Amino acid sequence: MAEILVLYYSRKGATEALAREVCHGVDAVSGMAARLRTVPRVSDVSEAVESAVPGSGPPYAIPADLAECAGLVMGSPAYFGNMSAPLKHFLDGTVQEWFKGAAVGKPAGVFASTSSLHGGQESALLSMAQPLLHHGMLIVGLPYTEEALTTTRTGGTPYGATHVTWNRRPDSLSEEEKRLARALGKRVAEIASRLADPVTA
Repeated sequence: MAEILVLYYSRKGATEALAREVCHGVDAVSGMAARLRTVPRVSDVSEAVESAVPGSGPPYAIPADLAECAGLVMGSPAYFGNMSAPLKHFLDGTVQEWFKGAAVGKPAGVFASTSSLHGGQESALLSMAQPLLHHGMLIVGLPYTEEALTTTRTGGTPYGATHVTWNRRPDSLSEEEKRLARALGKRVAEIASRLADPVTA
């Protein structure tokens, strides 16, 4: 069973809710399984702010996860149109994997959440795609054959799955947002499966 790393940072639960939907999409592909991982908070001073093992939820990611998995779907809340500092901090620690080419040729997708419709979703998605391109990954988006892209009144972009909180509970995804997050996970997993076995693709 090959695994797709679903890596995220979530402060209030919105991005985690998207991540869990992405996992459903990955798990729907035969022979593929999601490996759900998060990253710890970072501090504005040089000290650890989290224990080495989270008290609840998925484990913290380690750089080896990038090498061990057949693909990656990565998500973050958008902060001023950019990815979160904890996720960037994790990526900055993957230099050895970059040197080794551990992620070269693997498919990758991105997802994000914001509290408002024009909260920088697409630029945050692009900020996450940049280091993945440096790793040599193949960026996977959502094509307009996904009907929910044309009907959504909340989140969802061709760059990746998104969620808009508005005045709802942070983890209350719309039906379109759920469908698009699952479609992204499924798409990355299907492409990883084809790359692993090009004869049957």
